Amino acid sequence: MSEAAMELVDVRKTIGKKEIIKGLSFTIQKGEVFGFIGPNGAGKTTTIRMMVGLMKLTDGDVLIQGNSIKSNYKEAVREVGAIVENPEMYPFMTGEQNLAHYARMIPGITKDRIKEVVEIVGLEKAMKEKVGRYSLGMRQRLGIAQALLHKPSILILDEPTNGLDPAGIREIRRYIRKLAEENNVAVIISSHLLSEIELMCDRIGIIKNGELVATQQVHENVATDNLMQVKIEVSPSEKAIEILKTEFKIQAALEGANLLFQLEKEKIPEVINVFVKHDISVYQVSITKASLEDKFFDLIGENTIE
Repeated sequence: MSEAAMELVDVRKTIGKKEIIKGLSFTIQKGEVFGFIGPNGAGKTTTIRMMVGLMKLTDGDVLIQGNSIKSNYKEAVREVGAIVENPEMYPFMTGEQNLAHYARMIPGITKDRIKEVVEIVGLEKAMKEKVGRYSLGMRQRLGIAQALLHKPSILILDEPTNGLDPAGIREIRRYIRKLAEENNVAVIISSHLLSEIELMCDRIGIIKNGELVATQQVHENVATDNLMQVKIEVSPSEKAIEILKTEFKIQAALEGANLLFQLEKEKIPEVINVFVKHDISVYQVSITKASLEDKFFDLIGENTIE
């Protein structure tokens, strides 16, 4: 196991009488891209704000490289670079001038370091251009360069691909993977784009109603997870739904005459046998690999609005 970059220990946030964040505990390793996902209102942004000290914790702690955000704030946040949605830049200044301006706020940032971060995000050719002429993807990359200036060990990106076209999204994904793999930076990404999270992240944490409902490896699941999305045409469907619920503890959705649910591949023949024993006619079975989106909705509920 690699060394932890950040650790959340029973983090809680109460506003008024309402507990918004309910005892979050998880660890993010160095060189790992960690996806933080959940429905709107689940507590993602609140958690991120507490991670970087922009919002006070009601209880618990956040440890960054072992330093407590509560008792050793300056040392802890020194390790963090963050961008929330679209980075704010001065459009009348060039990319180079913007980075030089931010570098003056942090002691010890050299011209060589500025050159280094520009190379990391691949913006060498655009540095003499005014930022007002940059595409959204270029501004995002400049924002990442700015967040990396002080050599943080953790980069926190809230919706980093917001408003980007497919080419821009791919570009940002490539730089995020490069940062983690080549620079050993722990990257935490909050996003609604589940397909992107699946491509970009090593591991995900799913939050619902202020609670962590699951953490899981992404790529490992793609390779070895046996969970399938099952679609079975049956009659009578209501009886089949009841059997799935009582005998297999599975919640199935009804789509016309088809039942939709998730199940391990090896258990599918068992389900069909039980249906036949209960005089349920099975007309058709189709299975597909369950995507991250399928698993996400399975964990948080299909129609979650908060």
